[in-house]
Amino acid sequence: MNPFSSETRLRDMIRAIRACKTAAEERAVVRKECAAIRASINENDPDYRHRNIAKLMFIHMLGYPTHFGQMECLKLIASAEFPEKRIGYLGLMLLLDERQEVLMLVTNSLKQDLNHANQYIVGLALCALGNICSAEMARDLAPEVERLLQFRDPNTRKKAALCAIRIIKKVPDLAENFINPAAALLKEKHHGVLITGVQLCTDLCKVSPEALEHFRKKCTEGLVRTLKDVVNSPYAPEYDIAGITDPFLHIRLVRLLRVLGQGDADASDLMNDILAQVATKTESNKNAGNAILYECVETIMSIEDNGGLRVLAINILGRFLSNRDNNIRYVALNMLMKAITVDNQAVQRHRATILECVKDSDASIRKRALELVYLLVNESNVKPLTKELIEYLEVSDQEFKGDLTAKICSIIAKFSPEKIWYIDQMLKVLSEAGNFVKDEAWHALIVVISNASDLHGYSVRALYRAFQTSAEQETLVRVAVWCIGEYGDMLINNVGLLDIENPITVTGSDAVDVVELAIKCHTSDLTTKSMSLIALLKLSSRFPSCSERIRDIIIQNRGSLVLELQQRSIEFNSVIEKHQNIRSALVERMPILDEATFIGRRAGSSPGIVSTSNSASLNLPNGVAKPPAAPLVDLLDISSDDVPAPSSSGGGFLQDLLGGVDLLPGLNQTAISGTNEAPRTGTDILLDLLSIETPSTQSSSSITDILSSSQGDKSPVASLGEISSLPSLSTRATSAGADPMMDLLGGFAPNPPMPEDNGPVYPSIIAFESSSLRIMFDFSKAPGNPQKTAILATFTNLSENIYTDFIFQAAVPKFLQLHLDPASSNTLPASGNGSITQNLRVTNSQHGKKSLVMRMRIAYKFNNEDILEEGQINNFPRGL
Repeated sequence: MNPFSSETRLRDMIRAIRACKTAAEERAVVRKECAAIRASINENDPDYRHRNIAKLMFIHMLGYPTHFGQMECLKLIASAEFPEKRIGYLGLMLLLDERQEVLMLVTNSLKQDLNHANQYIVGLALCALGNICSAEMARDLAPEVERLLQFRDPNTRKKAALCAIRIIKKVPDLAENFINPAAALLKEKHHGVLITGVQLCTDLCKVSPEALEHFRKKCTEGLVRTLKDVVNSPYAPEYDIAGITDPFLHIRLVRLLRVLGQGDADASDLMNDILAQVATKTESNKNAGNAILYECVETIMSIEDNGGLRVLAINILGRFLSNRDNNIRYVALNMLMKAITVDNQAVQRHRATILECVKDSDASIRKRALELVYLLVNESNVKPLTKELIEYLEVSDQEFKGDLTAKICSIIAKFSPEKIWYIDQMLKVLSEAGNFVKDEAWHALIVVISNASDLHGYSVRALYRAFQTSAEQETLVRVAVWCIGEYGDMLINNVGLLDIENPITVTGSDAVDVVELAIKCHTSDLTTKSMSLIALLKLSSRFPSCSERIRDIIIQNRGSLVLELQQRSIEFNSVIEKHQNIRSALVERMPILDEATFIGRRAGSSPGIVSTSNSASLNLPNGVAKPPAAPLVDLLDISSDDVPAPSSSGGGFLQDLLGGVDLLPGLNQTAISGTNEAPRTGTDILLDLLSIETPSTQSSSSITDILSSSQGDKSPVASLGEISSLPSLSTRATSAGADPMMDLLGGFAPNPPMPEDNGPVYPSIIAFESSSLRIMFDFSKAPGNPQKTAILATFTNLSENIYTDFIFQAAVPKFLQLHLDPASSNTLPASGNGSITQNLRVTNSQHGKKSLVMRMRIAYKFNNEDILEEGQINNFPRGL
């Protein structure tokens, strides 16, 4: 017999292909076999047609083209014999897909087989239709499938339900035809039919709001009874898996209840009791039980509020965290991250277990647990949680230290209750994982130390001790070198000794040793060596007895191959050797770094973030300032990256605004030197610009007093920004008959009246209004803190429809920091019969220079459709 002919059996062809030792040999065998099949097709030999299709299916599964055999499938389907129909339908499902034009030819054969008297042929047609149905076929054959949903044979009804799922996904408009037949399937006793019926109802709810509403009203109670029967049913061997009756049906029913209960309080009430039974009766020592519990928890978290049920669900997730299976722990951590926004307090009870997951050997679980811990931190638990994380930092794997260090630094900066605690914790992190600490973190530490004048001595002593044990940590070395350069005299004299620390004996030579070690260490990079040279220059003035030794260390870098170090070394040596008369003034301590300016600069170098935490944050940001931009232009572009910085020419913000005029020539020099010298006169330019008569000596002195008496902000530019709120200047402008100051300065109008006790009062505004929604903003400020504004947002539904899953989101420019508290509810009543409130807190780092501006996005659901509205708010009251 010819090994490659239509008479060759399928098993012989498979044996010949598997005997091939190379890919080329296999291709040759397949080519010859395909040639024999083509020849048989051309001869139109019906005796071996089914054998040829079987061979083509195997060749197709190997990845070779088999399109030439598609018409043979249609011929087999048209055959009257069941075996040939079975091979034909199998070939149809395997060799064709819905994109093939030839598929249109099979529609009539499918229609005939769906009406066939033989239920097995009907089953073949339903299977094929459910796998390759196109939109055109769905429209043509939907009536037959709808009729078969009520067929006497349960297997046929089951296949018809699965076929109906395919049809409604292809043509959602046909969903209404299947609503009543699908509802009838929910009363089935046969588990196979019931599972497919439940799945059909679930898919109908997703594509049709009418179906969702119908099932909510007519079928919720029946589904609850069905689930109760399954939960309480006696042992049934045909459905039993690990001691649980049909867990697949359990899961399908719970998922459908989740769809029906979401956004509907009445439906949620009906299913509360049965969900509690499922959660308490299901055993968790088997995987099948855990699958049911997981779906039950997800349903509880999705339906309308029930505090007791949600606590029960979160406790189940807590048990999952103790499971030995990594998959179960991972999905529990994922679910807890969603649950934390719903019931933070219930999740907090499992804090210890979550912390243990941070130490897990599985990297995925570690990272997910760390993200969850980060969300759990607030002012009340920041100290114990940070202590646990730092202790784990000591023993964690190297590849995990980067993520862990970043989270710890963020937690410390955000929730630090006091500066001494912040400094202590950051020093621990720098000592354990300094090489993993990002630049902005140690920059922030230097800013905090600079502002904590009473902790300068404590900080430099703590850094000196840490350096002795952790000199290999690069960022620790940088902070230590900077502090020793600035506060080295406090180190050797034990200045500012606190009760909690012991005095140490350090000489000037010891301090120089630290800096010399940093500059000579082979692992030190350019930044560390440059900072060390600056520290040495400063110590040459602090410790005159070590001046010669310091000069020798500096000279050693004159021949450095790095140009930066070479230039610094030569210049610093010149200062020590030739310019001793100006050295002490040149190397004075840095002026206190302004935290407000630093916040603005950090915001300018990082994306704007909307915080949804329930707790206030300690703003200790860091970064590099970007070039100054025109503030009024920036207000027109909310996404601008530019943050204004004080101008070097002394006019600051108003100078930029008025085109570069030097308003107060002496002002910038005062700011640079850090002294309290009175500014020089020269304010008449400002007054001329405001159309005010030439001021008298008294007027000039009053402006000087104004600029020198601003409290809580040492920046003269910030003081000048407040000039518009002074009654003297605004009164003069009005009396002169000129336009108000706001017309010239673009919004710097006098502030509203300021009550003595409760802070300024600002009018409410309509932030957003459409045909269906109105948002009102009410404002308040705490006395003595003009940068921070509290906003109460009130959302009112103007339509006759109830909105669910209501979410308000906001974004602000990078000079602002926004904190959102959770909304009072996520369901907005119709026709203004109630409202949702939400508290916002905005910190304006450019207060007095820039006004508030905000983009917002409102998302909600109506009739199971997601609605999105957006807008921009530019009408904030002036002075915020």
